[in-house]
Amino acid sequence: MEFAKKLGIYMDHSTAHVMEFTADPIESTTVESQFTHQQKVQTLSKGESTMHHAEQHQQADYYKKLGEIISHHQEVILFGPTDAKVELFNSLIADSHFSKIRIFVEKTDKMTEKEQHLFVKTHFSKH
Repeated sequence: MEFAKKLGIYMDHSTAHVMEFTADPIESTTVESQFTHQQKVQTLSKGESTMHHAEQHQQADYYKKLGEIISHHQEVILFGPTDAKVELFNSLIADSHFSKIRIFVEKTDKMTEKEQHLFVKTHFSKH
């Protein structure tokens, strides 16, 4: 019997902590958006419109990286304190490549790494 590949992603608009649900201990890897505060200041000096365009492009790349990771799993929980998880979810459900992946979204407060791991374990033990 093959076990479902399960993944937890605690995220905001700039950083995602990716945790594969396997045997203890769960290990986290980090994926970061390339749109830094320094880039924001530089592009803002060229105009607000230019800054927003650059930010949207970098955000799309960030979500694409996460989508590539998610595509290798069967169940995913997206969680965190911002709307980034909902934005990622919306982009995933618009893509038919993700139609067979069960994706859950849950709003949480800021969490420590230990709390994130516990959240992932608790979520997947219920499902």
